[in-house]
Amino acid sequence: MGICCSIEPTQFTTAKLISHDGKLEEYSYQVKVSNVLQKHQNCFICNSDEMEFDNQVSAIDEDEELQLGQIYFALPLSKLKYPLTSEEMASLAVKASSALMNCSGYSYNLKQVKPGTYTTISERKSASVRTAKDNSGSGLVTEHRRKRSSGKGRDFTSKLCAIAE
Repeated sequence: MGICCSIEPTQFTTAKLISHDGKLEEYSYQVKVSNVLQKHQNCFICNSDEMEFDNQVSAIDEDEELQLGQIYFALPLSKLKYPLTSEEMASLAVKASSALMNCSGYSYNLKQVKPGTYTTISERKSASVRTAKDNSGSGLVTEHRRKRSSGKGRDFTSKLCAIAE
């Protein structure tokens, strides 16, 4: 048996502000909203925890302080007092996710999924992928796996197809 030692990286709790263009600002101390608004003119600050689908977005009072550990958005004044659509909420979620993945405190080795990019078959050296057309014009994707060298295992084919609507 050996001696095992595990060390957690030290991370500081910060207040995170995501601007309407997707840039992330982190504050390691409590800062007043009025100070933040000096950088973000024509914007208002809202707490991500208070945002809901089809509900009005309300601004945080200028005298309040950003709380450490919270995520905030700086949105254009045109969005104030109007409900956010599901598309706008999804856009904000993507911006927040992208900004948080790119910040220095969260530099984990995670795979990123780009919107609109889908993988149907994992890439393997031992698999060959073939695409065939049937009479309906839809693509039929098949995957053939080689038998293992030990002789154990089965040779099988996976068939995936799309149903046209």
